[in-house]
Formats: sequence, C-alpha cells, structure tokens
Amino acid sequence: MATRNPPPQDYESDDESYEVLDLTEYARRHHWWNRVFGHSSGPIVEKYSVATQIVMGGVTGWCAGFLFQKVGKLAATAVGGGFLLLQIASHSGYVQIDWKRVEKDVNKAKRQIKKRANKAAPEINNIIEEATEFIKQNIVISSGFVGGFLLGLAS
Repeated sequence: MATRNPPPQDYESDDESYEVLDLTEYARRHHWWNRVFGHSSGPIVEKYSVATQIVMGGVTGWCAGFLFQKVGKLAATAVGGGFLLLQIASHSGYVQIDWKRVEKDVNKAKRQIKKRANKAAPEINNIIEEATEFIKQNIVISSGFVGGFLLGLAS
C-alpha cells in the first residue's frame, strides 16, 4: 500500500520577525483623550484662561445636569408607574405574584453582581485613577463642571 505525501506548502521565510503588541500596555500608554484631542493635548490649563475654563466647565456641567435630571425623572416615572400598575393588577386579581420566587431571584442576582464586582475591581480602579489624574490636571474646568452640573440638576 502506497502512502501519498501531502503536497509541499509554500511558507514564507522564517527570517521575518514579528512584533508582539501587548494591548494592555498600549492602552495604558495611549489614553483615549490622546486619540480624541491629539498627542499635544495636555492639561487645559495651558490652553485657556481661568475664566474661559470655568465658563466651559459650567456650561457643559449645566447641560449634563439638566439632561440627567430629565432622564432621571422619566426613568423614575416609568418604574414607579409600572410598579403602581402591577400592584393595582395584583390587588384586583388579574395577576398573582409569587413573592417567594421574586425574593429568591433577587438574592441570586445580588450574589452574581457581587461576584462580578469583585472580578472587575482592577479595571474599575484603573479608570478611577485615570479620572482622578485628569481632574487634578484640569481642576478649574472640573470645578466649573461640578458647579454647572449642580445648577443643571436644580433647574
């Protein structure tokens, strides 16, 4: 019985070298704002006057606070209205709710969230460190944003 040899394959030269790119290191060195604003983007302090920074932070903060307030009210109304309708349907006899099963499912979800939160801690700490560094470098615009955000919530 004769065996057939597989046809020879064309391989590229082994002399070529490839660079292995570690994406985690790349992400740590190249922050997202470098892609958005360019590599010359340092702290905003170097580019604009203090008054301009406060106004820019205040306006963007007010817009964010105003939107946060409106979306929050809408979400609270939807959740509260749904719960109210569910209670009315339950008391009228249209819906039977197995509260033991609801409690069991909620406890299971709590355990899963706690387990996932422990796994995600390093990534969250990295994000918090980057945000803290950004705020330290741009304290004037950040404080303007916070003030504007609070005014947006109040309006």
